[in-house]
Amino acid sequence: MSFFGSFFSKHKLQYSPLTWDMHDHLLFGLDDGSESLENSVLMAKKYVELGYSHITCTPHIITDFYPNTKETIQEKALILQGELQKQSIPLTIDFAAEYFLDVSFIKKLKENEPLLTFAGNHVLVETGFLNMPKNLHDTFFEIFSHGFIPVLAHPDRYVYFHSNFELAEQVFQTGAKFQLNLLSFIGYYSAMSKKFVEWLVEKKYYHFLGTDAHSIKHLDLLPKVWNSKAFSKIDFDRVENLKKPLF
Repeated sequence: MSFFGSFFSKHKLQYSPLTWDMHDHLLFGLDDGSESLENSVLMAKKYVELGYSHITCTPHIITDFYPNTKETIQEKALILQGELQKQSIPLTIDFAAEYFLDVSFIKKLKENEPLLTFAGNHVLVETGFLNMPKNLHDTFFEIFSHGFIPVLAHPDRYVYFHSNFELAEQVFQTGAKFQLNLLSFIGYYSAMSKKFVEWLVEKKYYHFLGTDAHSIKHLDLLPKVWNSKAFSKIDFDRVENLKKPLF
């Protein structure tokens, strides 16, 4: 057990062991996340209360539903950052995106369109929840060949993995990185998501931990996550968005 796991088993945590969230829907009016600037500010205050200091905003980019661009995302990020500074809320933000792996995304790659990335050349991607794309391995190869590192958002939530753990292992072995949703640790999405995330933790098939927060209610649940048995088994040497807290 890591130092953090040992610490968690003996103490109730109200503050996040992470200070950086790299998957969330904090920006307002862009997708199914925050609906207003006011809501975004409330979420920002909650993040600070929980111990976070930096947020990478990752709104959806889905051609048929949320056709966001760098310009639309940057506009909202600048407005929010300005409001946070105005209210002296000690939270810094930057932005990337959560790309849906559709035909439009492949076109962006092949046309060498700049992608919104985080931590250098990492790009956050997602698929549909029920069926794995037939060309997923080829798509990851295409992403790598263009100099990016694919980070698969919330594999713990994909139903196609729930019935085939070996399939998840195959995808992980492509070199793609996995980002786990924190709320899966307490069964927020489903009992099967919780069971599967526990398996991913046991196998150490993860690189990033994210809130995927769409509203303040998601943030309110985080202390339950940090104090869960499953979360205490995380090997923090593997977590790439870890910033060690001061206990």
